[in-house]
This record gives sequence, C-alpha cells and structure tokens, in this order.
Amino acid sequence: MKKVLVLEDESSIRSFVVINLKRSGYEPIEAETGEQALEQIKKHPDIKVALLDIMLPDIDGFEVCRRIRANNSKMGIIMLTARTQEMDKVTGLMTGADDYVTKPFSPTELTARIDALYRRIGGEEEEDTGEIVRGIFRLNTRNRTLEKNGRRIKLTQVEYSIIKLFMDSPGKALSREEILAAVWGKDYMGEVKIVDVNIRRLRIKIEDDPTNPAYITTVWGYGYKWGF
Repeated sequence: MKKVLVLEDESSIRSFVVINLKRSGYEPIEAETGEQALEQIKKHPDIKVALLDIMLPDIDGFEVCRRIRANNSKMGIIMLTARTQEMDKVTGLMTGADDYVTKPFSPTELTARIDALYRRIGGEEEEDTGEIVRGIFRLNTRNRTLEKNGRRIKLTQVEYSIIKLFMDSPGKALSREEILAAVWGKDYMGEVKIVDVNIRRLRIKIEDDPTNPAYITTVWGYGYKWGF
C-alpha cells in the first residue's frame, strides 16, 4: 500500500486527513511532532509523500522539510499552510517542498494533490531511457539525475520534471501555464506562482549567478525558456 506521512499536531485535523487517505487507498503514517516525523521516516523508508504542517510544538515544518531534503531528494513533500500566511507558501517551496495546500482544505483537493505527486515520483515509468545533453548539462532520464560540468546536482522530482521540460525544448519560450500543466498536471487546482518559486529554487542550484540567470531565462510577461 502507498504510504503517506501525515505530520500534524492538531489531532482533529490529523484524524480527518488520515480517514480520507485510507478511503483513497493510502496507508497514513502519523506524527504529531517534527522529531516523530523524522523517526517515522527512518522506520518507513518506503514513504513516498509527506504532508507537513508548519506550526509544530518542537521544530517547525520548514526545518523538517530541510532535514528530509538533506537525505532524500525524491520524496514528495506537501506543506499545509494557513490561508493568510502568504510567506509560508513561498518559504515552504524554497526549503524544498513540491506543493502546498492551504487550510481549510477539502478532502478531494488534498487527495488530488497527493495522487498527482505520487504519479510524478514513482508511479509512471520514464518513456525514454537515455540522456539529454545541453552544453555543460547532462540529464540522465534513466536515473533522473542532472550533472553540470560532471558535478551532480540534487533535484527534487518536481525540479527534475521542470528541467526535463526545458531541455526537451531548448530555446522555446514556455508559458507559466504550459509549465504548470506539464509538471503539476492539467487538473492542478493551485496557483500558477508555484512555477515562479520553483524556477527561483532551480536557479539557485544550477546558475553561476542566480540573480543574472544564463540558463533558465525569463520571457517577460509570458514565462521562461532554456537559454543555453
């Protein structure tokens, strides 16, 4: 059964999420503190997706996200954020999260986000099994890794999907909406600005100077393109 970590210190919300995940065919692994969540990940290395609340009694969800990403670039991470805290969304994505869901959320929305993330992570086989080379970058589509000048760059699954989209279409301007549909799915119910935050995160990883990008360039008023 597909395991999902549910880190939420409010028992009523956690129970609500757990019940709906079970109904959707998932096996929820519960935690109410950040340290418990990290321990559960050690006990269950086959967890593929984690739901992380931000406000916790010990370490916050951002720190949990950072620690997960330090050891696991492939796990899908969804932050549970308060609707009024816009910076929580951006901060969560910049620390390595793949998506966010704002409270209060519907069971349908949450399950749809988890389903989409699970499909990107491991449910679907890569169609091609070779490499894409663009200048100093080499993308291995067999093991889903990126190298720059022979040096491995750790990518999340969302970051890999974005890079592959760009490297498949060098020089082509892609709108934010195109990127959103290709990476998050046509039925994604979130906001398009999630694209901008992930592009910012990618630039920090691959650009020599993220403030003056040479590889992922901005097409003002439209989107982005792979400019190498």
